[in-house]
Amino acid sequence: MRTVLSLAAALTLATPLAAHAVDVVRLGNLKFAHYGAVSYMKEACGKYNLKVEERMFPKGPDIMPAIVAGEIDVAALASDGAISGRANGVPIYTVAGFAKGGARIVAGVDTGIKTLADLKGKKVGVTRGGAHELLLYAELEKAGLTWSDKPGKDVQIVFLAFADLNQALAAKQIDAMCQSEPQSSQALNKKFGVEIMKPYTTKMGEPVRLLVMTEKLYHEKKDVAQRLMKCFVETTAQFNRDPALAEKYVREQMFKGQISSQDFRDAMDNADYTYDVTLAHIDITTDFMQKYGVGRMAKPPKASEWVKLDLLQQAKTELKVK
Repeated sequence: MRTVLSLAAALTLATPLAAHAVDVVRLGNLKFAHYGAVSYMKEACGKYNLKVEERMFPKGPDIMPAIVAGEIDVAALASDGAISGRANGVPIYTVAGFAKGGARIVAGVDTGIKTLADLKGKKVGVTRGGAHELLLYAELEKAGLTWSDKPGKDVQIVFLAFADLNQALAAKQIDAMCQSEPQSSQALNKKFGVEIMKPYTTKMGEPVRLLVMTEKLYHEKKDVAQRLMKCFVETTAQFNRDPALAEKYVREQMFKGQISSQDFRDAMDNADYTYDVTLAHIDITTDFMQKYGVGRMAKPPKASEWVKLDLLQQAKTELKVK
């Protein structure tokens, strides 16, 4: 009996993590090339005694109801989706930026469209409620063009899901689109689209995608939140250091071989994996959303009220990342 008890005690000492259950974090994510480092957290989180369970959504605003329902703890999405959610009472904090860029205005190859001015009298596709809608409107206004989803303005807007924009452009159902990556690069490489511009010339600049966290996770499980942030900083640093790893993961795991190496590389020439976001960028984006009526905000939030970058700064300091 003494031998059996000694063996049991030895096994207990040899497996210290057995007494500490792995913490599960539920991630809401989107299927785009520049969201890859966030997705990769589920592969790297074991060393932080975490299990990341990822759920893909069609677009950022679709994640908000899942957060309200208590089904998602942390999410990656464009800034306007997060801002709109916060404005309408979704209990989230912005805790980091994770990507910037990743948008392109593309015309049909046979349309003869070369500049924004050429969009007059044309149909332009975009996804409703995303950063691309905001970017498109800002550039159209700068070019002196009016727009509506009904006939009668300079440009007729056609709202389509990200997944449907390329098909609509290839089928000549729309004349141009404001599309994300890698889909916009795919349109160029498959020769049914030509680039008009990257829509970063307004005060908003390159759009920054946000990593948001529920207030509950931030306040009630600070240790879990901090370990998750360290995992995020580590995977982002890995993807920046090792583009081959980033390409392999995004192409094989996220897109299941549906995009080529050239598609991925062209996409990431128009996007960057990052950690950072400024309060000023979020406030400018919020102002643009108010101006163009994107997001239907009950009470536009000030960045200082809901941007919490302390976890990020601590993780970057501990991992010695700039």
